Amino acid sequence: MKYISTRGFSDNYSSAQAIKRGIAPDGGLFVPESIPKLTKDDLLRMSTQTYVQTAADVLSLYLDDYSHGELLEYCTLAYDADKFGEDPAPLVQLNKYNEREYILELWHGPTAAFKDMALQLLPYLMTGAIRKTGENRKICILTATSGDTGKAALEGFKDVPGTEVIVFYPSDGVSEAQRLQMVTTEGDNVHVVAVNGCFDDAQTGVKKIFGDEDFARDLEAKGVLLSSANSINWGRLVPQIAYYVASYAELIRTEKIAVGEPINIVVPTGNFGNIMAAWYAMKMGVPIHRLICASNRNKVLSDFLRSGLYDKKREFYKTNSPSMDILISSNLERLLFEISGHNGEKVVSWMRDLTEKGSYQIDPPTLRILQTSFVGGFADEAGIMKTIREVYDRCDHIIDTHTAVGFNVYGRYFQRSNDETKTIFVATASPFKFADSVMDAIFGAGYSKGRSSDVLSRELSEESSLPIPPGLSGLSDKPVLHQTRINKEEMQSEVNRILS
Repeated sequence: MKYISTRGFSDNYSSAQAIKRGIAPDGGLFVPESIPKLTKDDLLRMSTQTYVQTAADVLSLYLDDYSHGELLEYCTLAYDADKFGEDPAPLVQLNKYNEREYILELWHGPTAAFKDMALQLLPYLMTGAIRKTGENRKICILTATSGDTGKAALEGFKDVPGTEVIVFYPSDGVSEAQRLQMVTTEGDNVHVVAVNGCFDDAQTGVKKIFGDEDFARDLEAKGVLLSSANSINWGRLVPQIAYYVASYAELIRTEKIAVGEPINIVVPTGNFGNIMAAWYAMKMGVPIHRLICASNRNKVLSDFLRSGLYDKKREFYKTNSPSMDILISSNLERLLFEISGHNGEKVVSWMRDLTEKGSYQIDPPTLRILQTSFVGGFADEAGIMKTIREVYDRCDHIIDTHTAVGFNVYGRYFQRSNDETKTIFVATASPFKFADSVMDAIFGAGYSKGRSSDVLSRELSEESSLPIPPGLSGLSDKPVLHQTRINKEEMQSEVNRILS
């Protein structure tokens, strides 16, 4: 399996090279030259396997630099029961009287967010890539985060030999629990930096650093190679494909569907990586009827899916689902490349327009292909709060603010479509990560005022009978180890300072 750039760079790369580099030399994203296929027999076989076995099977189809034995070992270590519990990605029927709705809980890892599913595995893939390519430089993992990727990357790479980890986060754009998770991280190779601005400022700054050839040469002279833990790195995205395949196999195992029966998947997303992984699973052969892309009030994606116009020139909102407060969805570039028939020239033109004009318009044929698979919608903050309470009342199930975006958007989709297809809702974070908003939704606006995050977590635990995730327990008592705050123009110089 070879990997190519979404922007048409002439060379191709092995899977290990693509993971090590993170981003293509021309600034594009790596995608596989072709998408491997799963048969009905494959899905039936996977319905008898553990999650770890299925994940290794899916990874082996994409990462042929690695043996199946290596990948099985990596998955076994990454999804250890001490980190994730007995089932890394449980699929739960929401209501025993409703055979249509299921929730895929992706927040059982160390940082209580879905990013753990990839970022506990990526260090193994990265260190394997370093060995396989004969790399002797230090790898600097450079990452921008809207809240969850940062801590998951720090947790995954801390104290991994031969690596440094630098995480940039928007100074006022993450929840207090997310901030405390990052700034209290221990480890000799971890660095956490607040950037004055929004996530798009941090993400744009990171992309600019990756695209600076002179800076790359300077780092090379120092024996440093930049790579990424964001979902722009294929090694971050491919583990996410596995949980969509495994969830379909689980529905077969529990006899909720017959093999070949289509399902819907509802994904709350801002950067488009999580739903992009679902699209790859669909193209591999998982029967998916609709991919429902759920946005918060920063609804650039839902507007794009309706009109084909991607326009970031709009007001930016800080919402109660901060991990989705994004106006530049990096992984959309992968989808555009795939559905345009691997037309790198088109992608370059669209990305240039986005940079220079702040918007781009795709052509009608590409939009028609897009709309055959995707449905978009958005929820505002009031709708999110109402949905948390409604799901709790209807299903006795507490969800976080991001997952609530998905339920809200799906509810309106179902009303207008009457689509009875069985549906999986992707739960991207533990409700304890956003305990203030969740408790306000359940007990009324203002309930959380004056209560500390630790008190709210204890009350939420009592209300839900769920244990507080270990990674969120006692955060306010931990020492703050990272206090650097910079302007977005200073990001490159800060990287240089850290690596000097």
